[in-house]
Amino acid sequence: MEFLGELWRFMRVRKKFWLLPILLMMVVFGGLVVLTKGSAVAPFIYTIF
Repeated sequence: MEFLGELWRFMRVRKKFWLLPILLMMVVFGGLVVLTKGSAVAPFIYTIF
């Protein structure tokens, strides 16, 4: 939790709010891979990168 607070303070002080959507998408994709055990989502992730 301390990491999230520090990250938020960094973004607020340095006006890096454009990082927020990138981080949210990374969390969503990471959660999707973990929840589906990677095999069903793999073809979609490979097309993104």
